[in-house]
Amino acid sequence: MQEPLPDRRTRMPKILSIDKSPEDGLKEVLRFLLENGKVKGVVTLRKTSEDGAVSYSLITNPDDIESTVPLLPLMPVNLAKQLSRLTLIEAATEPIAVVLRPCELRAFVELAKRTQGSLENVLFISSTCGGVYPLEMAVEGNIREHLPEYWKAVGQGELVPNTRLACQACEYFVPYTADITVSLLGNKGIEEETTLFLNTEKGEAIVEGISEKFSEGELDATTIEQIRSKRKAEKEKLSDEVELRNLGIDEITKIFSRCIGCRNCSKVCPACYCHVCFFETETSQHQPVYYERELDKEGCVNMLSDTIYYHLVRLFHVSTSCTACGQCADVCPANIPLWAISLKTGEAVQKAFDYLPGKDIGEGPPITTFVPEEFAEIA
Repeated sequence: MQEPLPDRRTRMPKILSIDKSPEDGLKEVLRFLLENGKVKGVVTLRKTSEDGAVSYSLITNPDDIESTVPLLPLMPVNLAKQLSRLTLIEAATEPIAVVLRPCELRAFVELAKRTQGSLENVLFISSTCGGVYPLEMAVEGNIREHLPEYWKAVGQGELVPNTRLACQACEYFVPYTADITVSLLGNKGIEEETTLFLNTEKGEAIVEGISEKFSEGELDATTIEQIRSKRKAEKEKLSDEVELRNLGIDEITKIFSRCIGCRNCSKVCPACYCHVCFFETETSQHQPVYYERELDKEGCVNMLSDTIYYHLVRLFHVSTSCTACGQCADVCPANIPLWAISLKTGEAVQKAFDYLPGKDIGEGPPITTFVPEEFAEIA
């Protein structure tokens, strides 16, 4: 598989600097885009109540930008799934700006490749990502008290305590296809400066007029690799802790025996896009003879039948397009380490096909790409 290095282009990106914190600086840019008709709408996190509840929202009124929290370290849903719904029937007819995390951006690119959404008229703004907190912390309403610790760790390029395990193990924290990248990780002046890398001509054109001063440069490759090394080490440590070194059928059976059959994992997964899931149709329902046969063999019947089959089929379906966002584990009431299982499975399959989901918009999914000779060594 290709090394997860920042996307390289033939020209040096321009840099826009704003003397404000990243969230305030980004809000200034979003307001500018709406007020000057650069975009018709903005999709980002917005506060929906005084108690701190947030939701991804489509905003068209510049005054509503004040209620947004575009860089709040929380992912209530994977935005790729919502963008798919927004652009599935018809592409955006007017330009919209979308603020999303690298894993969400890669997931939406994968959906667009499968005609489950459209990239047309969408300006993507992403960031070098420090990760997000579990949804449980949002329910408890105590994320705000963790923010000083969060931004300090992000500015120093360190792992952020208490974030999702999937985030702590993520190596792909630099967005590949963003028009604009907000530099956060390793930015020691993060409390008072917003640094935006304008990666594409679209990104440059959209902010024209907001400032007279632009510089040129790239993300610091040394800093990025140092952070990546820390994430790799953490991934190895976490894999050891959840005992996923060797996943045989006995280990899989033991892990998934905790499943309660809620199917939350498939409902929130951006790579699960079937309108009708096989496991929710009559085809997957068993006739009485099935239970009689199982009783004859075992003397008892697991009323949550086909649990392992369900998870194995799901892993097979999403393995090439999984971006390890961790949403599945975040909503699992049985605390199954789905993030680790998906990551381990996805990495193995993606390595076999030399494919990184969402990295290259023009690269077709492995299942749709014909190769005359493939896997000759095991034929």
